[in-house]
Amino acid sequence: MDAELPELDSRSIGFAEKLYADFLGDPQSVPPGWRRYFESLGGDEHAVAPRRAPSFRPRGLFSRVNGPDGGIPHDAANLQDRIDQLIRAFRVRGHLVAGLDPLGIPRPDQVELDPAFYDLDASHMDQVFSTRTIHPHESLTLREILDHMRNTYCRSIGVQFMHMDSLPVKTWLLERMEGSENRLELTPGEQLRILTRLTDAVIFEDFVQKKYLGAKSFSLEGAESLIPLLDLAIEKAGDQHIDEIVIGMPHRGRLNVLANIMGKGPRLIFQEFEDSEPDMFRGHGDVKYHLGYSTTWRTSTGYDVHLSLCFNPSHLEYVNTVALGRMRAKQDRVGDEDRKRGMVLLIHGDAAFAGEGIVQETLNMSQLPGYTTGGTLHVVVNNQLGFTTSPRDGRSSTYATDVAKMLQVPIFHVNGEDPEAVAQVVRLAMDFRLKYRRDVVIDMYCYRRRGHNEGDEPAFTQPLMYAAIRKRKSVREGYLDHLLKLGDVTREQADEIAVRRRQQFDAELKAARREKRAAPPAFAGVWAGFLGGPEKDVAEPDTGVDRGLLKSTLTALARVPDDFRPHPKIRRFLDQRIEMSKEARALDWSAGESLAIATLAAQGVPIRLTGQDTERGTFSHRHAVLHDVKDDRTFTPLQHVMAGQAPVEIRNSPLNESGALGFEYGYSLDRPGGLVIWEAQFGDFVNTAQVIIDQFISSAEIKWHRLSGLVMLLPHGLEGQGPEHSSARIERFLNMCVDDNMQVAIPTTPAQLFHLLRRQSLRQWRKPLVVFTPKSLLRHPECVSDLDDLATGRFHRILPDTAADAGKIKRVLMCSGKVYYDLASYRREKGRDDVAILRIEQLYPLPEEAIRQSLEPYGTDVPLIYVQEEPENMGAWWHLQSRIRGRPSTGRPVSAVTRKASPSPATGSHSSHVAEQMEIVKQAFGGRH
Repeated sequence: MDAELPELDSRSIGFAEKLYADFLGDPQSVPPGWRRYFESLGGDEHAVAPRRAPSFRPRGLFSRVNGPDGGIPHDAANLQDRIDQLIRAFRVRGHLVAGLDPLGIPRPDQVELDPAFYDLDASHMDQVFSTRTIHPHESLTLREILDHMRNTYCRSIGVQFMHMDSLPVKTWLLERMEGSENRLELTPGEQLRILTRLTDAVIFEDFVQKKYLGAKSFSLEGAESLIPLLDLAIEKAGDQHIDEIVIGMPHRGRLNVLANIMGKGPRLIFQEFEDSEPDMFRGHGDVKYHLGYSTTWRTSTGYDVHLSLCFNPSHLEYVNTVALGRMRAKQDRVGDEDRKRGMVLLIHGDAAFAGEGIVQETLNMSQLPGYTTGGTLHVVVNNQLGFTTSPRDGRSSTYATDVAKMLQVPIFHVNGEDPEAVAQVVRLAMDFRLKYRRDVVIDMYCYRRRGHNEGDEPAFTQPLMYAAIRKRKSVREGYLDHLLKLGDVTREQADEIAVRRRQQFDAELKAARREKRAAPPAFAGVWAGFLGGPEKDVAEPDTGVDRGLLKSTLTALARVPDDFRPHPKIRRFLDQRIEMSKEARALDWSAGESLAIATLAAQGVPIRLTGQDTERGTFSHRHAVLHDVKDDRTFTPLQHVMAGQAPVEIRNSPLNESGALGFEYGYSLDRPGGLVIWEAQFGDFVNTAQVIIDQFISSAEIKWHRLSGLVMLLPHGLEGQGPEHSSARIERFLNMCVDDNMQVAIPTTPAQLFHLLRRQSLRQWRKPLVVFTPKSLLRHPECVSDLDDLATGRFHRILPDTAADAGKIKRVLMCSGKVYYDLASYRREKGRDDVAILRIEQLYPLPEEAIRQSLEPYGTDVPLIYVQEEPENMGAWWHLQSRIRGRPSTGRPVSAVTRKASPSPATGSHSSHVAEQMEIVKQAFGGRH
């Protein structure tokens, strides 16, 4: 055998056969030793072999075994197999030894990346091997292979991508990375742009720290490469004809991003530091590092990209799905069904990305039909620290980003102190997102130069880390040193950039101290014409609908394609709609809701209704999306009510509340003219979304001057189903109600729901609407309405007792929700025509004048009792008593009948529930417990 031929293993015969096929196609394509060997064999010199695809198949290790004399040289195949294993190991494990940490903390060696692990030594270094799996090379020496793979996967960039299942996707990434050794060749102009952006970031932080010593700013120092990263991403977005980018980020670095990316005037930021007009913000507003902003960025090629930075509370990561919802709404508003014209860019901290469950909820939504936005660019600013908690105490995974491996996407780890490596991963990530319409993750390793805030001492808990940090120059100085060595930039040019930026900041600070802060601007853009503020001055729209249109709509809602085969029980459900259209059957809850949605869509109002099991309805009452029993195709009658109607989107959500509710809240921010509804499976489960309710829905107007018309449908009612299927926690919502910040309603008839939903869309007043919806009432024979109620009525904040004879009344009961039907049934059964029952249908804003008018027919000496089925410390009672007891709206004392106060909403025993309910009803009518 030729001395240049390596040893082979019989199990690697395939390689030698492939090499032989290459020889037959082109004898010059194989190494000389192999060529001489194959020439000695003879064969068809005209055969042509196809190019070999990259190999991702792991193989076991093998010992060197000599093959039989003659035939294919098995020892050479064995050696090539070991080379292929080594190549694959770099693709799988190379990121584990990459130089990612700017602080230079050593990383453990990976034995699989050592040639000796494959019985390769110095004698093999200059031997030529096939590298047809390495783009674009056909063959390289082992020395060249090692240099190539180390440069690609073990320098300032480490990539996790081999967990993905798709071979074409991995091949695309391989060719992009290995073809360039994961390095971007930048022009001098591009390098100067990066230096300028780093200078902007560094000078801003330096200026703020000197002028506002000790003030909280949550500095970006140590992670300044975020600014050129964002600059490069937005420029690339413009090249890809992306019109809109919605950005979500935490408080760290936000001021720098506002100044250097969003274009917020530095004087506005400095005025927020000065904080010299306290009367302007008494009781409202937010800290400067929570504020959002919007602007239009013109790229270097002249393309305009609109940027929206979301307002954000300190609750890390909860803005994620809010940003996604905003982008989905923007795309829907312009008909971007391909999800190509907009992008979400989420900036995360390393500890939060690994620690907050909302991150998983966000990632899970990325490919769902009802939630996808075409791929999110995730940027993790990896400070290797969470407040004072080190990674060893904050996560069980190797990387902060390991949760993202649940998706079929690459994760690019990069050293933030190598700006050109950052530029490479930005372009690669943006191209991947565009090509595959998937999320992509950049994990930028950096550090936090100061403590968690500017008054914090980080060396108390990380003494070694901060000893190393104190010795480091800024990333801007390190990159400038690199450019000076290349000779493309001079020290004078760099100093001029810094001086010019400092002069600008000095001028802006003088203006900030000279000028008064401006009041929040009026609502503009898609929000022009909409109102916030108090409800009392808002005009009531006409929510009634012509009877003929209601009838034809019911008929349309019962219509399916001729070849569509619904379930037999669904067919009966549709037949009942026909009966309703002929007024042979009363309207139930589902019909009232469907008619509200259908008539609004007919008037041009786009509809989005989502939630767990919302297509069918938790209680099998809605049946908005029908399934063919033979082939499972779906049909949504609400999308086919009439020609030219607005779109109606009804989707089942994933099994979460925080992410899903945040998404719909975000959607409502950019679709003010639509009806956006989120429904809980049971109202009890909404408490897992409490952050979204507390920090966004209830307080965004007073904190951020942001309105929302989001509707929340929360099934509520004590019916013996236990503590977790009874209460949507009315008391919690009412406790947050002040200054008409949101609406809380508990309608008790289909007509009331119909008018409530239509009112929400047709009046220009935009406030979140919380609706406590029924369960047992969905099919209650008395919880019905007729067409006249929908055609001529309106939403009544309070429903008076029209059947009561005021002269006979000796007791007035007020209540809300399902308990009304229990009270009315008992009154009828006992013949108690001396008791009137009033229903408060809108709990907030409380209709005090309507309550007063409803009580006018009854004497002031008649006892007034509020009845609720919830425990005394829950429900609406505590809120109502503080507002109506002894107030002019009632003119009389008010007492209450409730369940006994309890830490749990309801009993787990159905028989106990029945007994408790009857006690409440009897007591309300004057009986004893």
